[in-house]
Amino acid sequence: MEREYNRKLVLEDGSVYEGYGFGSSEDKYVELVFNTSMVGYQEILTDRSYTDQAVVMTYPLIGNYGICTDDDESGSPKISGLIVRQFCDSPSNFRCAGTIDGFMKEHGIAGIAGADTRQITRNIRDIGSCRALITSAECDTEKALRELRSFALPTDQVARASTKQIYTVEQNEQPAGRKTVVVIDCGIKKNIIRMLSKRGFSLVVVPWDTPIGKIMEYKPCGVFISNGPGDPKDCVPTIETIRQLRGKLPVFGICLGHQMICLAYGAQTYKLKFGHRGGNHPVRNLTTGKIEITSQNHSYAVVPESLSGTGLEITHVNLLDNTVEGVECKEDMLFSVQFHPESAPGPCDSEYLFDKFTRCIAENGEGRCEHA
Repeated sequence: MEREYNRKLVLEDGSVYEGYGFGSSEDKYVELVFNTSMVGYQEILTDRSYTDQAVVMTYPLIGNYGICTDDDESGSPKISGLIVRQFCDSPSNFRCAGTIDGFMKEHGIAGIAGADTRQITRNIRDIGSCRALITSAECDTEKALRELRSFALPTDQVARASTKQIYTVEQNEQPAGRKTVVVIDCGIKKNIIRMLSKRGFSLVVVPWDTPIGKIMEYKPCGVFISNGPGDPKDCVPTIETIRQLRGKLPVFGICLGHQMICLAYGAQTYKLKFGHRGGNHPVRNLTTGKIEITSQNHSYAVVPESLSGTGLEITHVNLLDNTVEGVECKEDMLFSVQFHPESAPGPCDSEYLFDKFTRCIAENGEGRCEHA
């Protein structure tokens, strides 16, 4: 027996998609985007780069392996909603610790299943990422549209996604001379922390708006700038910190970190029509000529022409739309990529970038680091 539709998704263009609810039953005003990954829904749900967004999953079956505690990418998800064709409430996996329905209820994430996700995705590709409302089937559509069109997307996502307190990440046994990397958290994923720790660094994780003076108190050998949600131009304190870090010590940025690095060097960013989200995006490494299949999640990109005269050179290019996927300034010991080399979920083609950061720190040595 088919379940009765009790929820609907209203888009700002007036289109309406019906389905049945799972997860939280709260109404949610969201920015609607889509993700093409076949697996990794838990990592998507816990990635804080999705703050205030609802994600349409293009793969039709979601939830079949349940929720596995070790796969969380953050302790407190900030995503607003998930739209799927079919969700599985009877998962089968030896690591399963719960269902996607229960997880979403616990964290206040609204879900709609049974919706025509293929048509919704085509709509987003036509009109672009848009405002939407997840609500009950009984809600008056005209009223919902009036409220939706007056809804302004927040600009404080990074402040809400970032850690509020400084904390350290260290292994149980600390080898002599262990080097410290300061991590600027703009909504960081746990697997980035794992990748840096795996390479022997002691990590000091600081809030997004931490000034350079505080960062230098920890005498770091390098600085990492994380992924995060929203428009990079809203992150003025972080951009200013990056500008002041220039040339002082090795810097590595991912996703939002990449965008903010480019802004700090004088380049410009713009919003993509519907962004890049999925674990199957091909990128050409201009140094090696090799194609890397990458994991991506972003709405903004760097204007290629604006990089001229900044000192940044393009290192990676997206093969689907020629957007800038990586930059480097060798003189300043700095590089960044738009995609996610830590994967989770996604391919591991680009994990070598963490090794590159490690080598950059080793080659720099204590002599070039400025701690004052």
